[in-house]
Amino acid sequence: MGQAGPVTSAAPPPTSPESPWSVAVVSEKVRGWIARLGDVWVEGQVVQFRRRPGAWMQYLTLRDVDEKVSLTVSVQTSVLSASTATIEEGARVVVHAKPDFFKGNGSFSLRAAEIRPVGVGELLARIEHLRRILAAEGLFDPSRKVPLPFLPQVVGLVTGRNSDAKHDVMKNAQQRWPQVRFVVREVAVQGTSAVREVKAAIAELDGLPEVEVIVVARGGGALEDLLPFSDESLVRAAATCRTPLVSAIGHEQDSPLLDLVADLRASTPTDAAKRVVPDVAEERRRIEQARVTIRHAVRSRVEREQHGLDAMRTRPVLARPQSMVESRERDIEYRITHARHVLNAALLTASGEIGRLEAQVRTLSPASTLERGYAVVQRADGHVVRSPDDAAAGTGVRLRLAHGELAATVDGGA
Repeated sequence: MGQAGPVTSAAPPPTSPESPWSVAVVSEKVRGWIARLGDVWVEGQVVQFRRRPGAWMQYLTLRDVDEKVSLTVSVQTSVLSASTATIEEGARVVVHAKPDFFKGNGSFSLRAAEIRPVGVGELLARIEHLRRILAAEGLFDPSRKVPLPFLPQVVGLVTGRNSDAKHDVMKNAQQRWPQVRFVVREVAVQGTSAVREVKAAIAELDGLPEVEVIVVARGGGALEDLLPFSDESLVRAAATCRTPLVSAIGHEQDSPLLDLVADLRASTPTDAAKRVVPDVAEERRRIEQARVTIRHAVRSRVEREQHGLDAMRTRPVLARPQSMVESRERDIEYRITHARHVLNAALLTASGEIGRLEAQVRTLSPASTLERGYAVVQRADGHVVRSPDDAAAGTGVRLRLAHGELAATVDGGA
């Protein structure tokens, strides 16, 4: 296998199966390309560090906060001692380093010349910037929050391994409601794997149909310890959770971004237990108080209605109900008698009037005149003769008397 000479031009010479590069040449060229990068400032989280006493060179592993990418960093012990940063697993640092490629084993690393801690003020500023972004997207809107069930049978708990937060939540919740059951997922709650494990635990519990509410609990700590609960990917994962989520991180003064996106924020893990399940003793007191109140209300209502009935029964109309009918009966009898009197009087008056009119009619009747000896003379055609001119001599006439008629002939005028 042939070996190519050093490259002097920008473009590397072509290779082929017949003219390949050696491993040493490739390593040298990679080292040259990496060297062109120059010094860089790199931020990350220390995930692995073990100090080697007496060694002039120390090694640590630096991992990206959001991505699963890590790099080895070599730093002289003197540089490490001069640094103000606390180099321990979980610490976030900024490293001024030069990329280096070791040809012996083909490994890439950073050779640090300076290590600085990431200040609390800077971390708070980043969290505030992320908070404004997520708030603008509406992830913290109250309308998105889901009310917790009144009496969950199964509670999902995401907490640290054998942590005080786990015992606080379970102990206080079971003291309040002994029937409550927990599905516990113990995860790392700080360090490089915290975000990944907490997200996975939330997603797993959210997929269990029997879990009615999820509690994410962690005890107090420094700002750096609580950083995973302000991680953007974790906050977004919590926002997509369909099961009601309770955030119980740290103490009351701590406020990671998970508190803002959760359906309920508890000030402490103990407070979360009080918020998730009701107190059985308190609920029994409330039920007993409600029973007493209802019993008193029913008794008062019955007594009030009984007093009303008693008052109504003392009234004369109810003490002797037939008196109301008798009063109406007397009134009807009086009205019937009065009507009869009025009708009789009207009939007498009408009878007298009829008699008077009858006498008047009789007086004016032609028959009455005939009774006095008068007669009515009529021609054969029925015409009444009122003057001699109405009947010429020889005309046959009919004399109507009071009792019967006579036939006569006119013999001449007087």
